[in-house]
Amino acid sequence: MWPISTFVCDSPLVKRFSSVRLSYGQKLGLLATVPLIVAVALIAILVTDQSRQLAEREIAALETQLIEAKKKELRNYVTLARNAFFFIYGNAQPDDAAAKLAVAQILAAMIYGNEGFYFVYDYDGTNIVSPRQTELIGLNWAGQTDPNGVPITDELIRIARSGAGYHSYLWPKPSTGEMAEMVTYVTGLHSWHWALGTGVFIDDVLHTVATARAGVEKRIAQTFVQIGAITAVSLFLVFLSGLFINIRERRLADARLKHLTQRIVDTQEEERSRVARELHDSISQILIGARYALELTRRRLRLGDERVSDSLDRGIDNLSGAIQEVRRISRDLRPSVLDDLGLGPALHALSDEFSMRTGIICDFETVVFSNRLSQDAKTALYRIAQESLTNIARHSGARHVTLRLFGHRRGGTLRIQDDGCGIDPARPQRSGIGIGLRNMQERIEQLGGTLRIQSSASGTMIEANVPLTHLLPPSQAPKAAA
Repeated sequence: MWPISTFVCDSPLVKRFSSVRLSYGQKLGLLATVPLIVAVALIAILVTDQSRQLAEREIAALETQLIEAKKKELRNYVTLARNAFFFIYGNAQPDDAAAKLAVAQILAAMIYGNEGFYFVYDYDGTNIVSPRQTELIGLNWAGQTDPNGVPITDELIRIARSGAGYHSYLWPKPSTGEMAEMVTYVTGLHSWHWALGTGVFIDDVLHTVATARAGVEKRIAQTFVQIGAITAVSLFLVFLSGLFINIRERRLADARLKHLTQRIVDTQEEERSRVARELHDSISQILIGARYALELTRRRLRLGDERVSDSLDRGIDNLSGAIQEVRRISRDLRPSVLDDLGLGPALHALSDEFSMRTGIICDFETVVFSNRLSQDAKTALYRIAQESLTNIARHSGARHVTLRLFGHRRGGTLRIQDDGCGIDPARPQRSGIGIGLRNMQERIEQLGGTLRIQSSASGTMIEANVPLTHLLPPSQAPKAAA
């Protein structure tokens, strides 16, 4: 069975996504658009839900108000009908057939609107009055239900027996025969055991409610469209902003690249000029002296002069000096001790050579690193120390310098301190010392470290800090030469 990790790594889809590399502009665009889209989507969902809930409450309130108005109207109709036969019913006996017939005729004649009518059932369920649906008259409808199973006749009789009340059910419309929702109000004529009522179809109310609900959905859809349009405009503005920032950053990057290229060229030319100057000022002069000494030796040999050995010794001394100068220049360019023994011995040799060359006392203190600094960190700290000592010799007028190299939990630190006159803020621009400080700053920034400079009239302190990421584990540290 294949391991899961092997399967995932060999998946073509994973390989395709792993090969995707986003540019700076694309990352910026994603960073700006994804939260915006998520926020707009959440706002749209929240607004839609709140709007729908509010609309449903308003529609429910509207439906309730309309139905209540219908119910009040039905109650008034029933009251009006009872007033129409009040004197007949009030003066009649329970078995007065003539009075019942007269009342039934009055109720059968009282039709209103296109669908309105009065109906009467006795308590046994027999229909007595139904002017718009006469086929119901005389038949017993006990146990009748609508298509949804809602009891009709039995419920109307029960409500009439208890006094009066409302009942809703499906009933065929007299004009079309189609089933529609009907609300009825029924009251009881207890002396005659009659259930008298009238009803009204509320399909107009349902239509009004449906229209209102459709309007709400339409407004919600319009709100979605508006939110989508605002989102599209926002995304377009984000795209334009990202495009502008991307173009601007690219131009700045190009400018910085050109500036860096020019700096590299200038640094190379400065280094070549320095090497050429040292070759001319030191080695060239020493070699010229050696040449004159050898020529003088040749002339004395021809003349048999006894001072031949003196001129020959002088030429040998000049050649030895030239060899020493070549070694010094080579050491300045790239000290072999830095690669062979590590940063501590290299800085120790640098401080000793500085003391011998300038006469300035230079003390070096270190804690053994076991050669654990990375190669980039060793080179950077060595060059910082070299540049600092060069500036001290040229500009500080110091008599004592201290170099201290030590490690700690956050990484490694090189601290250089002198007792000179300090750095004049205006002097770097005049003497060119600012270039050296800038080079030191750039070297330490490439390592992710920090460079701190404190200067006063009593001296200057330069502290270069290298992060812990540039300290190698003991198992990876190269072994120092004996």
